[in-house]
Amino acid sequence: MNRSSGQTVNSSFSWIFSSTSATNISPTTSPLCNNQNETFNWILVVFYSLFFIFGLIGNLFALWVFIFLRASRNSVRTFLINCAIADLVLLACLPFRIFYHANGNQWPFGSIACKIIGNLFYMNMYISIVLLGCISLDRYLRLRGKGKARRGVRVHLFGRSWPWSWVVCTVLWTFSILAIIPMIATAEDEQSDQKCFQYKKRHDKAKGKAYFNGILVVIFWLIFLTMVASYARVAAQLFKVSRDKPDLPNAQRYQRTAKKSFFVLFLFTICFGPYHVFRPIYIVSQLNNISCDYMHLMDRSNEVMLLFSAFNSCLDPIMYFLLSGSVRKTAFKTIGRVMGTRLRSLNDATSNSSMMDYRRQSVPFVLPINDSTPHSSGIVKSTMRRTSLVAAPSSGRK
Repeated sequence: MNRSSGQTVNSSFSWIFSSTSATNISPTTSPLCNNQNETFNWILVVFYSLFFIFGLIGNLFALWVFIFLRASRNSVRTFLINCAIADLVLLACLPFRIFYHANGNQWPFGSIACKIIGNLFYMNMYISIVLLGCISLDRYLRLRGKGKARRGVRVHLFGRSWPWSWVVCTVLWTFSILAIIPMIATAEDEQSDQKCFQYKKRHDKAKGKAYFNGILVVIFWLIFLTMVASYARVAAQLFKVSRDKPDLPNAQRYQRTAKKSFFVLFLFTICFGPYHVFRPIYIVSQLNNISCDYMHLMDRSNEVMLLFSAFNSCLDPIMYFLLSGSVRKTAFKTIGRVMGTRLRSLNDATSNSSMMDYRRQSVPFVLPINDSTPHSSGIVKSTMRRTSLVAAPSSGRK
């Protein structure tokens, strides 16, 4: 009888304990929802470490070329400088993620530091997205512009005329910094000093953060559509000229420039497309009660998609190489010094073939990069006149 009573009491306590843990402990703090996958953590550590090393080298090199070497002063160069700075700030956040995952997802620096690092990471990711969209829009505006508009769009503010790239970059950085202040100051629904970069619910106090993230997703897709339309228009015009004017000296270069446009768009899609396809699903899950298994799926899927976005910081230097003749020439010279060769033939074959550093005035819609370069509506005619002066020798002469 006593043994039976003891078993009854023990089973009652067991039932009460399991019931309490199921009702009072939220999914984000439940032991079942905090299962760690060491293999997955170390995969993140390896990839983030590689991104940090190669991205840091590439972006520092590009920034050095943009700032300290003489190059054309144009809007694309301004956008690329700011893009390199945004990538470097994002890369500065990666060592904290590497340490967190290597430390078994334990965060020793406090919740405020976690919010600062996390929001800086996302802020600079979206700054890069906006800047890449501005580059494509700048190419399109120069294509459609006439006269002085081809030299670059300018904005009149405070009684002066400013390059639109300066205005856009200033507004973008100011708005971004102001936007992350409430994101850092606002409390989370559930906050732990030992956790960071983990799945977070957005039920009560932090619901506004979910809506803000949804707005960012909409902004991304608007920028993506802008890039598709802009680069498609630019590429179509370049292909048209290379097809209709095959005898022009630079007809083949127009085709290469058009292909580079699509390659930049391809990099943008690969890096940011998967994340923003998945992001609405992730945000909706944050606003609803979900099971631990579904939470694990959302959390790990988000981490994988975020790897693609962070990978962009390594691929951006490739974009700089394609769009900037200054970066390209300096890279070849540097490689030549290291290898003991000058690579002159390779440098000459690829110089002045990009949209950004193209200086020949063969067609009216070539995207100029030098604000001091004169433009006229008779560029094609003058070019054809110049080429016609070099006539083939007649068969009667020797």
